[in-house]
Amino acid sequence: MLKNTNIAILTNMDIVDQPVSITDRAREEILDTLSSNKIPDSYGVRVGIRGGSCSGTFVLGFDTMGEHDRVYQVNAIKVFIDKRHLLYVLGTEVDFDAVEGGYTIQKTSSAPGS
Repeated sequence: MLKNTNIAILTNMDIVDQPVSITDRAREEILDTLSSNKIPDSYGVRVGIRGGSCSGTFVLGFDTMGEHDRVYQVNAIKVFIDKRHLLYVLGTEVDFDAVEGGYTIQKTSSAPGS
């Protein structure tokens, strides 16, 4: 009998609790932006990819829920991820770089495919 406890097969995308992480620094900046710009509660943070899966770039922005989206609560932030992008963004971390004045999004070292 073959037993491998390091393999996880996702057959239902709804079982993923928090596919991305948001640092406390990014959380504070997101909440400040939402509040200071009076962005409606129907908006959240979209995490996705643009382009091909291997050569694609990460997308991060404020958006409303779309037809193919799943909604997650990550560090008290509403996050929208298109279910077609989930496997590509799984394990990414959103941070805020105060020196550069912008958000960063990158795969963590423990993420699948990193």
